[in-house]
Amino acid sequence: MKKHSPISFRQLLFGLGFLLTFSGMVLFLFSYRRDEKRFTNITAQMFVSDMKSNTLNMHYHLADPAAFGVTDYTPVLSCYDAKAALHSQAETENTLAALKAIRPKKLSAPDAALWKLLTRSLENTLALSGFPYYEEPLSPVSGTQSNLPILLAEYSFRTRRDVEDYLALLDQTDEYFASLLVYEQEKADAGFIMPAAFLKEVRNQCDTIVTKEALETDTHFLQTTFQERLAPLLKEQIITAEEASLYLAQNDRLLKTVLLPAYAALGDGLLLLEDDSVLPAGLASLPEGQAYYEQLLISETGSYRPIAEIQQMLTEQFSLEYEEIKKIADTYPEIIEHITQDNTESFPFHDPAQMLLDLRSRMAKDFPALPGPDATVTVKNVSASLEPYCAPAFYLTAPLDDTRANSIYINRSKTPDGLELYTTLAHEGYPGHLYQTVYHNRCFLDAGLNPAAELLWYGGYQEGWALYVEFMAYDYAASLLSEEGQKTAAALAQLEARNRSLQLCLYSLIDIMIHYENASFDQIAKILENFGVTDIGSARSIYNYIVQSPCNYLKYYLGYLEILSLQEHARTLWGADYTDYHFHRFYLDCGPADFLSLGECLESYEIPDPTPASSTAFP
Repeated sequence: MKKHSPISFRQLLFGLGFLLTFSGMVLFLFSYRRDEKRFTNITAQMFVSDMKSNTLNMHYHLADPAAFGVTDYTPVLSCYDAKAALHSQAETENTLAALKAIRPKKLSAPDAALWKLLTRSLENTLALSGFPYYEEPLSPVSGTQSNLPILLAEYSFRTRRDVEDYLALLDQTDEYFASLLVYEQEKADAGFIMPAAFLKEVRNQCDTIVTKEALETDTHFLQTTFQERLAPLLKEQIITAEEASLYLAQNDRLLKTVLLPAYAALGDGLLLLEDDSVLPAGLASLPEGQAYYEQLLISETGSYRPIAEIQQMLTEQFSLEYEEIKKIADTYPEIIEHITQDNTESFPFHDPAQMLLDLRSRMAKDFPALPGPDATVTVKNVSASLEPYCAPAFYLTAPLDDTRANSIYINRSKTPDGLELYTTLAHEGYPGHLYQTVYHNRCFLDAGLNPAAELLWYGGYQEGWALYVEFMAYDYAASLLSEEGQKTAAALAQLEARNRSLQLCLYSLIDIMIHYENASFDQIAKILENFGVTDIGSARSIYNYIVQSPCNYLKYYLGYLEILSLQEHARTLWGADYTDYHFHRFYLDCGPADFLSLGECLESYEIPDPTPASSTAFP
């Protein structure tokens, strides 16, 4: 038997040192794994719970919920209930506390960034929950009563389950609208009743969006679009002809016996709440209205700047735009006589597909290419029954896991052809919402990031970008018109861009005046008169729109100014390495996010390889 040599003191110390070091490494790694595991569990629970709580929302986020751990769900529209709202507030408090117990330094870089975004977002949500009756889900401006039919009409059918989920949701619309009426009644009891003039607008929408006449003649868009969506399933033999017939009959029955009465009941209930003594006024007229507006501004725009600083930014930009308009008018004196003329016929393109193709060609050098295959887009007209209540145009966000087919809606009653349609398609399509969404979704999936990030929404990030690229599209249009030999029209396009910027800037300032400084209609009318709005009806329409949609103009225009601020800072940081391409990639890669987080990201951002191997170049 071989004898072992005795262990020396030096060897013993080395062994103990190794054991201590190894134990330290184990504890160190366990500590990291513990925080990562807790974060993964919390965010997974958040994501699945949120998706299961609102099937309509889930369907527009995910094409295949099961692939993201969302299984065994029951189709449900998230109805309002005061007790449920309190329970939700308590859950938010608990989730926020659980997140704050995690050490972000012990998370991976992507998870640490998400931790920060989730924490800030939940803090905002919690702050807003302290103002339970300040929100207006039935606003005459894109309220639930006008948005829900569009979401139902565009509810895509990929499987039989999708059709059955859709019909189950349609069957709940009466309960859903009834819960919104309860909320309005509680608001009225608490002293937050909607002005009578606004209630009348909503009632008129209830009377005209879904009508017995259209349903009886099978011409309502919720009938025609349902049949159109069933056709591919029938063609691909996912459903049989008999099943299709049964689904069509069920859809008609639910529209006539559930949805139509739901609108009627909502309209009748709102009629009982009308009080002609309640007049339109801003949030500042309400108790703690200023505090609510400050928090709403953060939530809607993603900007954490004090209101005084925002006002200064807007005022400086207003002066800049005004001076630019004067320069263009001085350089092209003949342009004045063209301002009031209809120039749509002289624009080189009239077909939306041609315009989108031109936009994609012109943006190619300054924007990263989309990863993966091409994304198709269909431009549709808003149904005639919805034209009075819809925005001039909108892009329906594609699901995270299916960005192949995209839809842009154009409200023809509010969007003429020519330059305006061209810049609108830039805003909604390329390089606007569609491009931004497809780029984000594909990069997100490729990187295997935490799906809880999809719970976050940043209006200023998204709408600010869409407005930013819309202004770029005016430059594209000016180049296009110059190429066609239309020099005056090209200058007019530049003038239109400055004029639109000036107008949005003015309305953003008025938003603050109404909702934070409690400016009256008479005060706003005098301001508008100084800028050429002399018709009292037009002034009233502008005032009412801003009262009905606080922070809406700021979501666009302050978001745009925040992007310009980030861009200027990027120029300073990157020096000779700065290009618009690099800046656009930074903005797309680091978002969606609030602008405070984007500013922090910019400080440490490293310019990557500009040509990812997996990308598909634009034509």
